[in-house]
Parts: sequence; C-alpha cells; structure tokens
Amino acid sequence: MKPEILQLSPILIPDVNAKLNALYTVRPYFQQTDKAAYLREHGPNIRGVVTGGHTGIKREVLEQLPKVEVIAVNGVGTDAVDLGYARDRGIRVTATIGALTEDVADLAIGLLISACRGLGTGDRYVRSGEWARTATPLVPLPLARQFSGMRIGIVGLGRVGRAVATRAAAFGCPISYTDLNTMSDVPYTFVSDLVELARQSDALIVAAAADNAKGIINAKVLQALGAEGYLINVARGSLVNEPDLIAALESGSIAGAGLDVFVEEPNVPDVLFGLETVVLQPHRASATVQTRTRMGEMVLASLAAVLAGQEPVGAVA
Repeated sequence: MKPEILQLSPILIPDVNAKLNALYTVRPYFQQTDKAAYLREHGPNIRGVVTGGHTGIKREVLEQLPKVEVIAVNGVGTDAVDLGYARDRGIRVTATIGALTEDVADLAIGLLISACRGLGTGDRYVRSGEWARTATPLVPLPLARQFSGMRIGIVGLGRVGRAVATRAAAFGCPISYTDLNTMSDVPYTFVSDLVELARQSDALIVAAAADNAKGIINAKVLQALGAEGYLINVARGSLVNEPDLIAALESGSIAGAGLDVFVEEPNVPDVLFGLETVVLQPHRASATVQTRTRMGEMVLASLAAVLAGQEPVGAVA
C-alpha cells in the first residue's frame, strides 16, 4: 500500500506530478466540491500533506488527519500553517527554502528597471498603434529614469535580499540595507532605521521574510523615499500599507512602484490599474520552469524523508 497524501494545491510541473503519483496515493483535496465529505472519507488515512505557501492548511483540516506526519509547503511562506499546533502534534513542516531565491531577485530587478524605464507604458504605446500615428519623429512619452547607479535600499538582507544586492551592485548601484541586526559578512551599508534607509535611497526593495509584520512601509517611509523614489515589493503584500502607497502614487509623493504581491490576493486595488507609474505582476516571482521544478523536487524529498523517519531538508517545524 502506498502512503496517502492530501494535496491542497496543484503542482504545475508534469514530471513532479508523475513522481508524486507513482510514489503515493494522492488525494486531490483542491479539486473537490464537497471537501468535508472528502475529508471524512480519506482523512483518517492521510500521512502527508502537499500545499502552497498561500494556501497553507487550516487547523480544522489538520484535526481531521490523525495520522499525518508531514506538511510539505511548495513555497517559502508558512504563515498560513499553524506551526504551533503542528509542533504540539509532532507534525513536521517543510518549505522549499532557497529554491526561489534567484528568480525572486531577478524579478525584483526586473520590476525596478521596468518601473524606471516605463517598459509597460512603452509596450502599450507601440501595441496600441499610437507610435505609428505620431506625426513627429520623437516619441511623445516622458523621459525615463536611469537605473544604473541608483542608490538601492534593501529591506531584509536574507537570501533574496543578498541576491538582489549582488545584481544591483553589478549595475554600479550603492547598496544599503536594514534588518534586525548588522551583518559583518557583507560590504553593504547597514541603516538601522527604515525611514532613514528610505531617505538615503532612490529605490526601496522589500525582500524581508517577515510573515507576521504588517504595514511597515507606510506614509512616513514613503514620504522619506521621496518624489523621485521607487518602491519594489517581492516579499509580502502585508508589509506595505496599501492605502498609504496608493496615496503616495496618486499625489506623486513617490515616482513609481513595482509590485508582485498584495494584501488580499488576488484582489488588487482597482486604482492601481490606471496608474502608469506602477508595474504589476500576479505573485509570480518564482514562476519559471526551473524554479518550480526545484520546488517540486524539494517537496518530494521532504515527503520521502519524513515518512522514512529521517530529518527533512527545509524543516521549519
């Protein structure tokens, strides 16, 4: 008998799905209409859970899984999992730590370049046919902002923050950062106060892995960033006070923003759709074949390790 796995969110890599189904009896909870009935039927036999960082798993679901040994999160966010309850029951929780780093950092730089250079605006200008209809040889679009040499402030110098810093430094950008403590193994400038970091930066990149922090990028921080400053968020939507950000963008208190995450996904504030100074992405920083394959392989490894009584890589509980 193959161990039974409850799957709460899909894995989009066919090879990973094939391996998952070859090794386990997979119960696709996310596809069920009557989830309560499905849990009553299969819950008592479930030994592992596969879920996503945004989906997590509710405590009331875990309470119906008496034999569960491992929750393998296909992502790095674990705030949607009751870690305390999992620890109390001896359920191991793993995340795909490290698998997303390079792609998230790539997108952070991509968002900043796109916001500075108006790539979305230029794309729409060409696609609409407006460029071809322009009578003068010069494109009547606002001049863009040079990215190379910008002063970059990074909020959270963990794996992603460091990868962002490496990329920005290659463009000749001076790097400053804030975190819980200064870090002696990096050449970047530590600024203990977030407002002061914003004041010293041309662009503020939010890369903190702070699941429980709320609204730390607020009106005071944005005011310090200033009318020529840009905000990039590839971390958590909740880290930014969205009403304050919208007010800053509408008033011109900051120059622009690049956002991959939002407070209430997938519900993005409608006002952002009409702002040409904002670049929007649907929380897809890790959405490459390479990274999603690495993530899926890590999920498989976590399941195998725990069900074999071994210590899993990427354990958070």
